[in-house]
Amino acid sequence: MPPWPKWKHWPSRFGGKALCGIIAADKKMIEKLKEILRHRQLITILVSRELKARYRGTVLGYFWSLLNPLLLMLVYTVVFGYIVGGGRMAGFASTKFYALFMFNGILPWTWFNASMMESANVLMVHGALIKKIKFPIEVLPIMVVATNMVHFILALPVLIFFFLIFGKPLTLWVLFLPISLLVQFIFTMGLCFLISALTVHFRDIKDILANLLTLWFFSTPIIYTYESIPKALKMVLNFNPMTHLVESYHYAFYYGSLPHWKRLSVTVLVGLLFFYLGYLIFDKLRDTFVEEV
Repeated sequence: MPPWPKWKHWPSRFGGKALCGIIAADKKMIEKLKEILRHRQLITILVSRELKARYRGTVLGYFWSLLNPLLLMLVYTVVFGYIVGGGRMAGFASTKFYALFMFNGILPWTWFNASMMESANVLMVHGALIKKIKFPIEVLPIMVVATNMVHFILALPVLIFFFLIFGKPLTLWVLFLPISLLVQFIFTMGLCFLISALTVHFRDIKDILANLLTLWFFSTPIIYTYESIPKALKMVLNFNPMTHLVESYHYAFYYGSLPHWKRLSVTVLVGLLFFYLGYLIFDKLRDTFVEEV
């Protein structure tokens, strides 16, 4: 029997060159993520400036962060609760509980939807910054996601207020919220890196994205419950990461119980994968942004 090859020869004999390349790429990725963390103060400044610019010149100012989700809930309640009768079809005891359920899912979806749409334009809108020497371009998609996350957090008191006045008690499982926030941030961030980079070269993505997000919305259990759909359709919806993210919010707030941790664990892995691939493509294309914006 031939002797086992020495460990230092294993890379060349067992495909280790490819493995070493992956490890080197991962190390490079880690260094770039550390570089992003060093720009956290810049990200904070950009988010603050974006929030101020969004409400500059308005009478109500930041109060719109509370009023917008409230008006959105009223519209969806009237349309889907009273006109369509979605609450009865989904088995809710009353329309007010159906409104709470929808509002519970609409808030995280609004964060996701707004981040995706704004990321498609963010590099073009801030073209002047991109052309500056040594400006960290990756902070722009991060600014978009972080800004919309702040809007989501500011809208949470409205959700909690209606839970209290409608007599739907909150439980300690609401403390699970930071985990859902983190998972959604990572998943959304990966997609926004990808979309912002590709839209610079393919402007049609903005129009396709708007229609895709509409389909995505109705493919996520927001205006209907996960349990109310047929078993065959559940298998399809299980491939939608937003299904499990929105359900984690429903469990934390509306159902008051532990979210389905197995599904959410898979969503964490999917989110990390999208983040890795999204940032990888963004980093590969960064040198072409100055010419295209």
